[in-house]
Amino acid sequence: MEYRMSLTLTQAVPQNEIATCELLLDYLEKIGVEYVFGIPGGAIEPLYNALAKSEKRGGIKAITARHETGAVFMADAYARNTGKLGVCCSTTGPGATNMVTGVASSFENNTPLLVITPQASQDKVGKKALQESGDTGVNIPGMFQFFTKYNSYVTHVGQFEHKLVSAIMSAFSMPGGPTHLNIPTDVLKSHIPPKQHPVNINNLLSRPYLKDEKAIQALISELRHSKKTIFVIGAGAKGCSRLITDCINDLGIEFVATPDGKSFINPYHPAYKGVIGFAGHKSASKALQSDAVDSIVLIGSSLGEFNSNAWDQLSLLNNKLIHIDNNEDNLTRSSMAKLQVGGHIPTILEAILENNRTQIKNKEKISTKSVIDKTQLFADICIDNQKKLHFELDDSTKTKDRSSPLKPQFLMAQLTQLFPPNTRYLADNGNNMAWAVHYLNPYDRRFSGRRSSQRDQKDRRAFSAGLLQINTEFCSMGWSVGSAIGTALAHPNDPVLCIVGDGSFLMSGNEITVALQEKLNIIFLVMNDQHLGMVKHGQRLNKSADIANTLPNISYALMASAMGIMSHTIETAVDLLQLDTNKICERKGPTLLDVRIDAEEVPPIATRLKGMK
Repeated sequence: MEYRMSLTLTQAVPQNEIATCELLLDYLEKIGVEYVFGIPGGAIEPLYNALAKSEKRGGIKAITARHETGAVFMADAYARNTGKLGVCCSTTGPGATNMVTGVASSFENNTPLLVITPQASQDKVGKKALQESGDTGVNIPGMFQFFTKYNSYVTHVGQFEHKLVSAIMSAFSMPGGPTHLNIPTDVLKSHIPPKQHPVNINNLLSRPYLKDEKAIQALISELRHSKKTIFVIGAGAKGCSRLITDCINDLGIEFVATPDGKSFINPYHPAYKGVIGFAGHKSASKALQSDAVDSIVLIGSSLGEFNSNAWDQLSLLNNKLIHIDNNEDNLTRSSMAKLQVGGHIPTILEAILENNRTQIKNKEKISTKSVIDKTQLFADICIDNQKKLHFELDDSTKTKDRSSPLKPQFLMAQLTQLFPPNTRYLADNGNNMAWAVHYLNPYDRRFSGRRSSQRDQKDRRAFSAGLLQINTEFCSMGWSVGSAIGTALAHPNDPVLCIVGDGSFLMSGNEITVALQEKLNIIFLVMNDQHLGMVKHGQRLNKSADIANTLPNISYALMASAMGIMSHTIETAVDLLQLDTNKICERKGPTLLDVRIDAEEVPPIATRLKGMK
């Protein structure tokens, strides 16, 4: 039986009372939420009735996904890119279970989400109602309890507002993460009397920044006495790009990035030595292992397998480490560090800058000549503007190799030349993520130390935005297709380039029709090698059986064309370089590029193999 059943609801509204679902949307509007991502069905229809009213008055809009996992990935990306709450919903039973992978991924990446699933009306519970999803059926709240920060079954309308507020607050509490409300249909249909003292949700979400003064002073002392310091920029550096820029320039230090921290740095800065971790650069390892380095300052990282170079004790996890983080759980993985500094990361960085500038002012008072020589700084900026790399690629010659089928290295190097500077890149899990982390280097002025004027704003991104978004930790294949939609809705004026392998695209490619329906400017670049590439190369490098890694030769361009989406097949360098990317980026709708790549090129995945041993 089809599980997304339609249901028409008619109910008189009691005087001076508000419908439960309208109250829900009222709370979401107050905190700036613009979209609810999901798939409708009978049990969740009261919420969609409220959304229909909301859309008519220009309020929150419903975005219909093609699969519930895609809806979660859309909400996740919207939250990542805006800092707002991501909201997603499903109907009962399989609608709810389909969300599990996406919610688990958000939990691992600390993304603030509100997940709403309905339940059979309470008078039907225990009677084998259609898609019953409580403790007497398939226990949906029981499933979600393992990867949510707050998880509750709303058993009475009187609980609804309190549990809703608790879920929203929990989603934003440090570290962020998904929360879940399972709400029976009779509660969703109900009405609630107005509170005598309304809840101010924005006040509740405002929290004081934690500042450990003793740890900060210890950090400043360590930096003052350090002979050579190097920064490691992790994903927790989101929103700190300017402060990190100033620290690097003022202190004159080198820096590297974790794979997910690469989103928040300019790879053309002269002091940047590359990525440490999955698909990283040898120059980053060399910089960290230098005998001259006595302080490694890690800023905001989980220190998981991908971000720690498979728990590399030689480069990172040693007694040179100073770990700055706002997530206490992350600090449990750096017990070997000589110093841990917990708290609000921008506040800690501001303290470093303030102390350094105070020291400089004191020296200037003593000296008749300024101790700051800005000649080198301006020279660095000039070098930065040339967009030259100052770190080592594994095989830089192949970034210029125009042979066919296309070398992935060449493809990655060309993308930032073909697409405008405000392009937002997403790289799905698999070989394409390894190629992107290593060879794709979008340019951003945030790390050049300059302020942008209004006229060149298009060549600049908001400090909190990620240049290259990847999904580490849970590493769900196919996440990027839905995430590209959430990213495009968050940033409607910027083109979004979704780099996805053919294996991942076959998992979730139907979500591209959402981009068509919503007229979103997304370029879906399918790296087509007719294989599960990371599986194939992993098997070969590990000398395992070569099995179950082949895919059929599919024309994804024809598939997209059948859906009404503009598409191109790219087989040669000429095909790629002749693309009218200006026209593509001005299109009100998606484009698909079916790029035939060299399946024999081995991606930089040695760290992953090391972690498997």
